[in-house]
Amino acid sequence: MTKSVTVTYALWAMGGPLGLHHLYLGRDSHALLWMLTLGGFGVGWAREFFRIPAYVGEANRETEGGLRDSKRHSIARPPPVSVARFAGQISVGIYFGTVALIGLNSLSFFYLIVLPLCVGAGVHLVSSVGEQTTDLHKTLIACVITSPIFYGSTISPLPISIAASITASQHRRFKTHPPSGSQKELGPRLYRLALVWLAFSAPLGYSIFHNTTATLYYLSDCVAALLDMFWFFPWLRSVVEYFLLLPYRILGAFTGWGPSEESWRKVLEILLTERSQREREALQMLSVNKEASMEEITRSYRELVKVWHPDHNPGSKMEDAQKMFIQIQDAYETLLRGQKPDHRNK
Repeated sequence: MTKSVTVTYALWAMGGPLGLHHLYLGRDSHALLWMLTLGGFGVGWAREFFRIPAYVGEANRETEGGLRDSKRHSIARPPPVSVARFAGQISVGIYFGTVALIGLNSLSFFYLIVLPLCVGAGVHLVSSVGEQTTDLHKTLIACVITSPIFYGSTISPLPISIAASITASQHRRFKTHPPSGSQKELGPRLYRLALVWLAFSAPLGYSIFHNTTATLYYLSDCVAALLDMFWFFPWLRSVVEYFLLLPYRILGAFTGWGPSEESWRKVLEILLTERSQREREALQMLSVNKEASMEEITRSYRELVKVWHPDHNPGSKMEDAQKMFIQIQDAYETLLRGQKPDHRNK
């Protein structure tokens, strides 16, 4: 079916950052890139205003009998170098690497395997947009070789992406088969794109949720401290509590969900007490009282670590020592996150 320039421009205007116009034209790699980067961070989407007629022409030639394939086979030299594509490879490689640092850095062999694979995937995705592609294996090998040199560095996605982009540019070539979307139904294409999008966003979403939970604990500590300031003025404490609960009341008014006042108070009580309960358990684990300074907590932590370190408890005691060692570590980290300002200054 012949593609329309007018329809393409309309889809570009309505859902361009999500790649709707590229889905229409059968450019699935380009559509996926736009979904994951919101239109090439907005810059690529704006730039396409002038390139849409060329995209439509390529799609129409593709549907007219594979004229482009015969042209590719007759061309021995690789596609011309594109500064925009090369810059996009580096940028998206860094972007994929940064997302991996946020969501996957707790995995084993992260800097040796996971990070280079993620950066290489981002570089290859840009390299495969349009009529050309590159050698995926050589791109990934360049990433794996470069990654150990910058092991543990937060800026490691940059040199890895540069090395992968140079390798991808050196091995660029025209595609020898039609784009994946030009001869297949829309349903399976959307299914594959959705799977890739979920694989990309799930680790990042988990990380955001985890950090949001930690932030909520911190905010609950602030709220508890704020309410404790008004213990000698019960009426003022009630006023402050009313305004703290006001967003929940507004939400209930808009959604039609009207829980009782007691339910709201229960929610607030849970938020205010969960963190303090964890800190009490942590203090008990480290055998210190609630008035202990950060120096005393650290001293107790170091002594317990020496006693329960698995290396100091060989044989049958190692498994129990390892569990206790992990609990001590978690307790100390909990108290570090919740330390008071005066503790930080000591």
